[in-house]
Amino acid sequence: MATFPSYNPTYSANKKSEPSVRTIKFGDGYENRITFGLNQNPKEWSLTFNETDADSNIIEAFLDARAIDNASFDWTPPDDTTPYKWVCQSWSRDFFDFQRSKIDVTFRQVFEP
Repeated sequence: MATFPSYNPTYSANKKSEPSVRTIKFGDGYENRITFGLNQNPKEWSLTFNETDADSNIIEAFLDARAIDNASFDWTPPDDTTPYKWVCQSWSRDFFDFQRSKIDVTFRQVFEP
């Protein structure tokens, strides 16, 4: 299992939660909500890495390799100490200064063995 390189994102980082809930609405205004699935609260992180071009090349090469094999990777969120499994389906890179780059990524949590 690949592990994301140990670079710290710049702040502000954005964490999104979207629990899987099924809602049934009844005609009299009542509703019933139930959680759906075993892992019903996956997270999604939008991050920015502001690094040198050399370090940005390492990050981008890592993401390109995951795009080729469609594999997840381990990464530890800034607000946690436990690594989880993630995928990154798109990212962008901005060459904004001499030998500096900014990479914007979105990591989506996946649940697999």
